[in-house]
Amino acid sequence: MFKYLVKLYDWENPRLCSSSTEFSVGDRVIVSSDFGNDLGVISEARVETKDESTNAIVRKATVRDNEVFDENARKKVEIIKACQGEIHKESLEMKLIDAHITLGKGNILIVFTADGRVDFRDLVKNLSGAFHRSVRMQQIGSRDEARKLGGCGICGKELCCVRFSGNLPSISTEMAKIQQISHRGSDRISGLCGRLMCCLSYEVDQYRELLKGMPEMHSIIRTEKGKGLVIEINALSQKIKIKLDDGQIITVEKNEIK
Repeated sequence: MFKYLVKLYDWENPRLCSSSTEFSVGDRVIVSSDFGNDLGVISEARVETKDESTNAIVRKATVRDNEVFDENARKKVEIIKACQGEIHKESLEMKLIDAHITLGKGNILIVFTADGRVDFRDLVKNLSGAFHRSVRMQQIGSRDEARKLGGCGICGKELCCVRFSGNLPSISTEMAKIQQISHRGSDRISGLCGRLMCCLSYEVDQYRELLKGMPEMHSIIRTEKGKGLVIEINALSQKIKIKLDDGQIITVEKNEIK
């Protein structure tokens, strides 16, 4: 249930191939991850999928598992305080976001953000010595941090990264260019995390389809009224604004282009 390790595992039915156990929504289970066994919660008991990751769930969580999880949550406060002290002492250019202790061997996972690479070898050594546990560092992006903190976007709704679970989609400047809003400046098309807004991916495929057969911006095209320079393209209305050689500005339909 650690937010930075959340991964959605889907099954075609709630019965695992390796076990006769059936699960219901809300059940706490032990999940195998790259960082070790951890506690998870069944969010959907039946999902149609082609994914065959049926070995992700180890078993149902026991009372002892829940007790250890609660103990680790309390221990986390001490770990965060010690880690912040080490970061300050070593003058490391990184921002501590969170810490987590896995079940089983109780490995420590430190989550942080940084603009570049950070030499945290001494930090790991000192924390391992202090808590007698294996320490692993996990650098995340600002969008992951925004998902953890939450908030509202400029649209007034909850942040997309919070509303939609699973892996965050890759957002590129090409998406803004296709939707003809890149000229607005990065401040107006960036979210609270400082990265391009997730919603840029919502309609980009429709815009790609609408722009098929449309000329490029600043290209020269011929119309019934003469040759001119494309100065504006409206994908939704399928109209093109053109500045003719004589300085006249006209608007034509896509099918009027020669």
